[in-house]
Amino acid sequence: MSGSSPSSQPERPTAPDDLAGRAVLAARVADDKKGLDTVVLEVGRVLAITDYFVITSAPNTRQVRTIAEEIEARLKADAGVAPRRVEGLGELTWVLLDYGDLVVHVFLDETRRFYDLERLWSDVPRLDWHPAPPDEAFA
Repeated sequence: MSGSSPSSQPERPTAPDDLAGRAVLAARVADDKKGLDTVVLEVGRVLAITDYFVITSAPNTRQVRTIAEEIEARLKADAGVAPRRVEGLGELTWVLLDYGDLVVHVFLDETRRFYDLERLWSDVPRLDWHPAPPDEAFA
């Protein structure tokens, strides 16, 4: 027999072409860049203008910028999508990346605590975006 079986090859990540996959990608990128308390909220059932919120925060404005820029770059590279609108890059206390059906909020910590979007949207489901622990990923 030539070739190897599919189970002997490591699973390659695929580009997220579905909406939930793009939300998960944004959350994981934020986590990779040390975003704090990152959550994905499924707001589509109660909010007609978008389906998902990704919310994360950082302790300083430099990190807010880094997280927002990396999410934008990775969603473009891996999923082929660019935001319709980006707001907040001047002040860097709340950067909003609006993809239409997905909105990413990158907050400065104190701004996130003030607006408390998770409390406002506490009745919506949360999407589990966390990767499997390293020992389970290759099991």
